[in-house]
Amino acid sequence: MTMAAIPIPAMFPVTTVTIEMARQRKKKGRPVSGWLIFDKPKGMGSTEAVSKIKWLFKAEKAGHAGTLDPLASGMLPIALGEATKTVPYVMDGTKIYRFSVTWGAERTTDDLEGEVTLTSDTRPDEAAIKALLPKYTGVVQQIPPKFSAIKIAGERAYDLARGGEEIEIPAREVEIDRLDLIERPNESTAIFEVECGKGTYVRSLARDMGRDLGCYGHISELRRIEVAPFDETDFVTLDELEAAHPPVPADEEGEDRSYERLAERFAVMDAFLIDTGAALDCLPQVAVSDDQAHRIRMGNPVILRGRDAPVEADEACVTSKGKLLAIGFIEHGQFKPKRVFTA
Repeated sequence: MTMAAIPIPAMFPVTTVTIEMARQRKKKGRPVSGWLIFDKPKGMGSTEAVSKIKWLFKAEKAGHAGTLDPLASGMLPIALGEATKTVPYVMDGTKIYRFSVTWGAERTTDDLEGEVTLTSDTRPDEAAIKALLPKYTGVVQQIPPKFSAIKIAGERAYDLARGGEEIEIPAREVEIDRLDLIERPNESTAIFEVECGKGTYVRSLARDMGRDLGCYGHISELRRIEVAPFDETDFVTLDELEAAHPPVPADEEGEDRSYERLAERFAVMDAFLIDTGAALDCLPQVAVSDDQAHRIRMGNPVILRGRDAPVEADEACVTSKGKLLAIGFIEHGQFKPKRVFTA
C-alpha cells in the first residue's frame, strides 16, 4: 500500500525568522585590531574614553587595560578587536605615574574631589621627604582608598562610601620599584614619580606619606606616563584622532560598507594603532611555518623545530609571517595553543 505524503503546515514564516536571526548575529563595526595608547584628558572617565575610541574607529570590540580616574590624565591603553585578548598582559605591566601631593589636608577620596577631614599647619622639608621614601619602596603593605573599586562583601568600596557606610579595607601587598621626589614648587606641594606594579594606589601613597610626615596630604595632580610595554612615545591625543577621523557620508545607508572600503576610509586613523603582538613582549616568541600555522589555527599542537626553539614554557606565543598567531604553552618541545588570533 502506498502511503500518501502528508503535508506539514507552516507553523511560522521560516524565511523571516532566519533573516531576523542573521541580523541579530551580525556584528556592528569594523573587525579592526590593535592597541591605541590614548592620552586620556583630565575629566574623562575610562569607560567614556573606550566608548569614544570605539566610535571613532568604528570598531566591533574595545576594552582598556587599567582604569584611570576622571581627575587623572595620561596613558590609557585601549585594545581594539583581537587585541582585547591580550589585555591581561598589559594590565600586569609596570606603570609609571607623575603626581603632585598637596600637604596640609587629608580628604575623603585622597584627592581633590573629596571633602577635607584632617588639617595641619606643618609642612615637611626636602630632607624629611627624602628620608621617608625608602619606606615606600619594595614590597609594601597598602590600604586602598575608601573611594576605590575594591570589592567589600561583593560591593564596590566607593558605592558603600558614598552611601555613608563605615568600611574597613584590609591592607594588601603591592610592589613599588621606585619612588622619587622630582620637585618642590613651594612648601605646600611636592612632585613625585613612582614606578610600581599592578594594584598600587597612588592616592594611598599621598595619604600615607602625609600621615607619616605629620602634615597630612592628598593628590592634587596625577598623570600616568607609562604602562609597560608602552611609553610616552606611543601617546595619541583626542585632537589627533578627531582630526584624522573620516567624515560621515551624507547618505550613510547607501555607502559601501565592505571591510576593504572602510579600511581605505580609516587608513589614516588605523596608522595610530600598534600591532596586537606588542602586548606580548614579555613572553617567549617562536615563528612557525605555514603548515604549522594551519594546524595551530585548527587548534592542534605542533612540534617546534630549530636549535633555539624552547622545550618548556608555561606561556609563549607563536607568530606567522611576522604576525601574532596564538598564545599557548610549550611542553616537551610541543606548542599547544590556548588562544588563537584571527587578525
